[in-house]
Amino acid sequence: MIHNEKVSHRQPAEAIVRNLRAHGYSAYFVGGCVRDLLLGHEPKDFDIATDAVPSQVFQIYPQAQQVGAHFGVVLVEGVEVATYRSDYAYEDGRRPGEVRYETNPMLDAARRDFTLNALFLDPETGEVLDFVDGRADLRNGVVRAIGDPAARFQEDYLRMLRAIRFAARLGFAIEPGTAGAIRTLSHLSTAIAAERVRDEIVRILTEGGARRGCELLDELGLLEHLLPEVARMKGVEQPPEYHPEGDVWTHTLIMLEGLQQPTSTLALGVLLHDVGKPPTFRVADRIRFDGHVEAGVEIAHAILTRLKFSNEEIRQVELLVANHMKFKDAPRMKESTLKKFMRLPDFDEHLELHRLDCSSSHNMFDNYEFVRAKRQAYGEEQIAPAPLLTGKDLIAAGYSPGPWFSQVLSAVEDAQLEGRIANKDEALQIASSMRQPASEPAST
Repeated sequence: MIHNEKVSHRQPAEAIVRNLRAHGYSAYFVGGCVRDLLLGHEPKDFDIATDAVPSQVFQIYPQAQQVGAHFGVVLVEGVEVATYRSDYAYEDGRRPGEVRYETNPMLDAARRDFTLNALFLDPETGEVLDFVDGRADLRNGVVRAIGDPAARFQEDYLRMLRAIRFAARLGFAIEPGTAGAIRTLSHLSTAIAAERVRDEIVRILTEGGARRGCELLDELGLLEHLLPEVARMKGVEQPPEYHPEGDVWTHTLIMLEGLQQPTSTLALGVLLHDVGKPPTFRVADRIRFDGHVEAGVEIAHAILTRLKFSNEEIRQVELLVANHMKFKDAPRMKESTLKKFMRLPDFDEHLELHRLDCSSSHNMFDNYEFVRAKRQAYGEEQIAPAPLLTGKDLIAAGYSPGPWFSQVLSAVEDAQLEGRIANKDEALQIASSMRQPASEPAST
């Protein structure tokens, strides 16, 4: 039975199916949209499979776009329309070297990755074409490769990560033969393009079931190949008085389990916030991780750069890692320091990471509640007010530009944030009280 459909999302795709059929062609919804509809989920998009070849689709839709010429994929009004095909001669672990158009949807199903993604749906009658027992696997909660699992994964190495993503997001088990093939072939994952690994890792972390996804990455051998720095967290003990939950890996898994529809940067911040602990582990009076924050920033930068994340994403994750320990100092911070701390970009992500950190360890939320209450009490205008004094003001007052300017402006900003001054005249009094070095003489 199909549930929770938004007709507005389906209408363009249904119209295309009807039009293709009116021109004498076979056409069905196919793949992930069928899977999601059968599970009662809202599809993100709809794909269509047909026996019409691209040239025939263009005759019906002259304004369509060719998006996969080699694979018979045409974009019609935002909907991907693909010709039934068989794939042959995979050579690079990603793409078939040869494709053959087919007229039988059964042959198209046979070349797909998993049984749950090889179902065809007639949107007019609700009939489902199932050539690979995909409906049984949906009912039983199983991710199963079509045919020989090793052959499917050697065709496209990314399918190993996709199997984990589907299992994690849907709460399914990976069929033993499929799981065994992933474990055996996990070393091939290092040949996957970094951008494709990046996108799958992000989906695993953000689409639901992040903890289970990371556990499967570890169990099936992919973690040590793709994220060896994260794999090293396993078995790294922590002081039990602060971390009764166990080692760094366990702590991180619990945090991942607590994620609720996270941004990619928050999810990555959670995964990597303690990645600096393994190389800084030592035992003195107790277990210590001196410098783990600084080490973590460097390691996170290396991982995210390797996976070709954007500079903006890398900067945000680095800030999350760099600042996650500062919450413990918040009650003792000067008011100006606390306000500057709360100015960090996307500070809600910092707050949520700290909340998850606490909930997965000692369950002490005093610092979290303190910062949250202060932030609410201050409001944005007090946290980031318009500056009372600028460099132009100092020049107008007769001072020569130089490094001293930054010292004055910083002192003025602190005084403003702490409520000790309220106008430009008071700000200039601070400047006059701070003697400009002889090497930076005041203008006459």
